[in-house]
Amino acid sequence: MLALRFAPWLSPLALVVATAGCGAGGPPTRDVVRAYGAVVSATYDDVVARATDLRDAVDVLVASPSQATLDAARAAWIAARPSYSRSEAFRFYGGPIDDDKTGPEGRVNSWPLDENYVDYVEGNPSAGLVNDLARFPTLDVATIAAQNERDGEKNISTGYHAIEFLLWGQDRNAAGPGARPFTDYETGAGGTAANQARRGAYLKAIAQLLVDDLTPVRDAWRDVAGSYRRTLAESVDEKEALRRILTGMGSLSGGEMTGERMNVAFEEKDQENEQDCFSDNTLADLEANELGIEAVYLGRYGAVDGPGIAALVAARDPGLDQRMKQAIADVRAAIRDIPAPFDQAVLGADSTPGRQKILAALAALRKQTDLLSEIAALLGVTLNLG
Repeated sequence: MLALRFAPWLSPLALVVATAGCGAGGPPTRDVVRAYGAVVSATYDDVVARATDLRDAVDVLVASPSQATLDAARAAWIAARPSYSRSEAFRFYGGPIDDDKTGPEGRVNSWPLDENYVDYVEGNPSAGLVNDLARFPTLDVATIAAQNERDGEKNISTGYHAIEFLLWGQDRNAAGPGARPFTDYETGAGGTAANQARRGAYLKAIAQLLVDDLTPVRDAWRDVAGSYRRTLAESVDEKEALRRILTGMGSLSGGEMTGERMNVAFEEKDQENEQDCFSDNTLADLEANELGIEAVYLGRYGAVDGPGIAALVAARDPGLDQRMKQAIADVRAAIRDIPAPFDQAVLGADSTPGRQKILAALAALRKQTDLLSEIAALLGVTLNLG
């Protein structure tokens, strides 16, 4: 898992908020926490379902390589991303996805990925675990998982982005994503690159591992005795439960979206620092992240309909609730306004349209993060995002 980097562009208010009184009114806090659990559970149901679809599409690609099966696997990857990206609003407080001891997040979504750790790259046709027969004669789930982040945080061997790289390859196209040929999986006379069968075995293994890693996270949020969801709703102190919920929202808005996912690529002008750098799906990921924050704030996802944090805020400070709702809308609009692909928008002088749009999105995110800190203070929660 990547360490979060915080910098002066996060305001002091967004880092530490002192405890303040709650006031009165609105739904019981326990009802809000229960609704939060329902939102999380429904989201992870979708996460696992879409990850399973991706695994199945990968199996078909490896069994019968063609442009059609490669396109289908890529489409399944794109379809799998929104629900997971929304679920990142439930991270950063030691919950089931990123518990220090048992959480699988480091195997699921770590990035940026050093491509030549996994497979061949331009100028080095024998790079990566796929082509290292001497050290790794067998490529199975256990072997590949053991290599994840083994010698550094960019040595990523598993998860969404390793799958992304094996489906698209390096992105050398300014106008679009990578263009790995389906023949990289063709074991017959038409095969390209080397070790096509090993590449297929690798891809199948990490697609299965993704499902294996996400399934227990989904199950932890089921409404059953002994689950994390039930414990959070019934046994955890109300203020602590709110702290966890708001920490997930604030950390995603601030350190992650504002910092790691946008500002780092903006400052370094390097596509290797954008999240979906092989598929050019980064902007869709960012909007889905924001939709996750919105889902938690409103307490709505699919058939789940609140009450959310918004109900507590509206009862105490209707103006703050409206400002938060407007901030969410502004962030979404600002992200949609960034010209695609993101890796080209970060290039050039600050006066270029793409970089100006990114600066506007960063400003909207900072405002949203500050408002989340105001909300924490209003609800009597000490929130430390730093």
